[in-house]
Amino acid sequence: MQYRKDKYGNPISALGYGCMRFTSHSGKIDIDKAEQEIMEAYRQGINYYDTAYVYPGSEVTLGTILERNNIRDKVNIATKLPQYMINSNKNLDNYFNEELQRLKTDHVDYYLMHHLTDVLQWERLKQLGIKEWIKNKKENGQIRNIGFSYHGNTDMFIKILEDYDWDFAQIQYNYLDENTQAGRKGLERAEELGIPIVIMEPLRGGKLVNMLPEKAKEMIKENKRHYSAAEWGLRWLFDQKGVTCVLSGMNSLEMVKENCRIASEAIPGCLNDEDQKFIQNIITEIKAHEKVGCTGCRYCMPCVKGIDIPGTFNAYNRMYTESKHDGRFQYAQAVALRKDAKFVTECIKCGKCELHCPQSIPIREKLVEADKALRPLPYKIGINVVRAFMFRKVKQDKVV
Repeated sequence: MQYRKDKYGNPISALGYGCMRFTSHSGKIDIDKAEQEIMEAYRQGINYYDTAYVYPGSEVTLGTILERNNIRDKVNIATKLPQYMINSNKNLDNYFNEELQRLKTDHVDYYLMHHLTDVLQWERLKQLGIKEWIKNKKENGQIRNIGFSYHGNTDMFIKILEDYDWDFAQIQYNYLDENTQAGRKGLERAEELGIPIVIMEPLRGGKLVNMLPEKAKEMIKENKRHYSAAEWGLRWLFDQKGVTCVLSGMNSLEMVKENCRIASEAIPGCLNDEDQKFIQNIITEIKAHEKVGCTGCRYCMPCVKGIDIPGTFNAYNRMYTESKHDGRFQYAQAVALRKDAKFVTECIKCGKCELHCPQSIPIREKLVEADKALRPLPYKIGINVVRAFMFRKVKQDKVV
């Protein structure tokens, strides 16, 4: 196993165990199977295990397995505060203490603000006294490192990153998301600030393996490297020195062993120019199924009405390269659930965006098309309900 370092020089396995996808039967996690997989990962050198309050049964399963095998203090637990469920600072301790109980531990090694998509969510947490709360937890040793997981756009990510002395951050990043969400620009800014980055969705939940176009699968099969689709995706990440740890939601012993092998071999610089060109050819084949030829260059921005044009097109394309659900979910996360979100219906048809588009995309026409696909009536209603919940007023209780 290769190891990289956290902000304070502690070794972190290049491959981390994502505990969201344990095998379950009738809604109940198969803990014996999960134990075999986690213990194999431990033997292979994985020392970073990622879970969250809202992953059903995950924290309890992880805590039980670590306690059974007496390895709690030999590994790092990462879990997350469900910040979207909090409207009073007294809830902070309630959720955190419940997580400690579930995990059967007295401290969390890496604690994250879960699923930030907008800098205003972070501002809301600051109103609740989160900075003072974190300071207290770090001083008494209950939290060792503080970070956040992120699903918004690049600009918002960098604003949050620069606003606080973070120990680490977690982003969705893979060869298809190089220029979306936090993206390479966000990764490089974190590297400049000395903030380690943990990667989630390295294979887009397996879609860069199971949902590749047939031609892309053939290209991979015929490549002289003989890497699997998963190995190409993982090596693309391990090749980058700004990546500290790559999470994989492993749920078989074969997957654990194979991913650990890759993580043991792949180091920054492991891909040559020919390899990088091959990955770009795979991306080109995937993008051939897109509806809009947007490259995410952002020359069309800023929109005079504040519409996130690249974010909208990225989600629209995902509806056709992956699934309608995935595209709409991406749109909700990265665009619609920002407090200052502006929807396509606010477009004034000025055409300024089209003057700057290197791809000569008829942006005004395509935005209307995308909005119709991304926001059918049930989704409009759902987005409005979730926005009202997320951006409700906070209660100013005394911080404990």
